[in-house]
Amino acid sequence: MLLRMKLGLGNDLIVEKSMRQILQEIAEENSLVIHDFQSLSGGDINAVYLLNCSQSSFVIKLNDAIKFPKMFDAEAKGLQLLATSNSFRIPKVFASGNANGQSYLLLEYIEKGTETPKFWSLFAEKLTKLHEITQINFGLDHDNYIGSLKQANGLEKTSADFFIHQRLEPQFNLALKNGFSSKNLAVFFQNISVEIPAESPALLHGDLWSGNYLVSAKGYPVLIDPAVAFAPRELDLAMMKLFGGFPQEVFNVYNEISPLEKGWQERIPIFQLYYLLVHLNIFGARYLPQVKTIVNQFS
Repeated sequence: MLLRMKLGLGNDLIVEKSMRQILQEIAEENSLVIHDFQSLSGGDINAVYLLNCSQSSFVIKLNDAIKFPKMFDAEAKGLQLLATSNSFRIPKVFASGNANGQSYLLLEYIEKGTETPKFWSLFAEKLTKLHEITQINFGLDHDNYIGSLKQANGLEKTSADFFIHQRLEPQFNLALKNGFSSKNLAVFFQNISVEIPAESPALLHGDLWSGNYLVSAKGYPVLIDPAVAFAPRELDLAMMKLFGGFPQEVFNVYNEISPLEKGWQERIPIFQLYYLLVHLNIFGARYLPQVKTIVNQFS
C-alpha cells in the first residue's frame, strides 16, 4: 500500500520511509487499516495527521517521546476530564503510546462546519457549564503541559495561592533562567493576592485561545488541546481576551448566566500575565514589555 501525504500547495509527495513505518506500526497496534493520510496543522510541537482508515477517520498527533515525556498521556486525561462535564463536544481518545521514539495520541476525527447564528451564545452556555464542575482544592492529581512547557498543578486551598504558587512562580523562575528578570515580585504577589476572588475551583480548559476550539459539522462548539486544572475561572476568560477571536457576546452571555465577581474586567491583566509569561519563555523577549507593564501596574 502506498501511503501519501497531501501538502498545502497541492503537491503529493511520498512521505519519508520512517514516517510511513511509524504510522503503519501505530495502525497495526490499534487494529486499523490505513487507506491514506494527510498532514493537518499541528503547531510547532506536534505533527498531526488525518488517518483515513477502513474503520473510520482519525486524527493522530505525534511528538518526540524524550523531549516531551508523557505529554499525550496528560492530554488524554485532560480530554477525558473535559468530556465528563457534558458541556462542550470533546474528541474521543482512542489510544496513546510510543512508536519508534515518537509519542502518539489517536483521537476521534470531528468534521468541521460553520458557525450558526446561536453559536457564540451556545459557546458561553457550555463554558459556564464546564466551569460549574468543581472539587475541594485547586489543582489536579497530575501535572501537564501548557504548550511545550510543563504546567504545575499542585493542590492549593485558595485561588490566590494556586495562581501565585502553581502558575506565576514557576514561569517567573523559568524566565529568570532564560535571562528575563523581574523586580518587585514580592509586592506584586502581595497586591494581587487580595485582588483575586475567593471563588471555588472551576474546571478549566486552561489554554482557551481561538486555535483551540472547532465548529462541528452540526455547528456545535468543540474544544481541543487542553491544559486542564481546577483553577480560578477568570483564567479561561483572560486567555480568551488575550489574542482576540471571541466576540463580546460570549462574555456578555457568560456573565448573565454565571455572574463574575465585581471588577473582573480590571483583573484581566493579572490572569493574562500567566499566558504572557508562557509566551515569553517559549518565544522570547517580544513579550517582556507586556509582562513588565502588568507587574508594574499592580506593584
